[in-house]
Amino acid sequence: MSVANQQDPTTQADAQAARQRWMGILAKASSDDLQQQWQALQLEPEYQFIRKPETGLTMLRGRLGGAGQPFNFGEMTLTRCAVRLSSGTLGVSYIAGRDKQHAITAALADALLQEADTATLLQNTLITPLAEKQAAQVQARAAAANSTKVDFFTLVRGED
Repeated sequence: MSVANQQDPTTQADAQAARQRWMGILAKASSDDLQQQWQALQLEPEYQFIRKPETGLTMLRGRLGGAGQPFNFGEMTLTRCAVRLSSGTLGVSYIAGRDKQHAITAALADALLQEADTATLLQNTLITPLAEKQAAQVQARAAAANSTKVDFFTLVRGED
């Protein structure tokens, strides 16, 4: 039985949630931001491709009103990649668009974030700064949208 199967179920759920969080951050990061942060780390792990970066399409599904019957909304281009570090850790990435270098870097970061000796370093110097930048961008978009908000109100007439 593998070590992962022997872990407490809450620990497995926490580890899965943490991985989902960092994979989302890596996927949503701009390629320039990710490459800049990655190069500053000066990490050059030994790895082999399990799946070289490849670009394809995925079907997007939607629901009317968020709860209706699902329907095919359209297709989106994405790039995926899978790498295995020399230690045996597998890292994967799925990136919107056609940026193969972004997919490789995200897969390497995913693998290194799963290893105890590099996880803290990458959390502090890669994931946290990217997450903060993404949060600031969301706030800026919300502020810009809020500045165009129109409040409609009804005046009550004095007649009953």
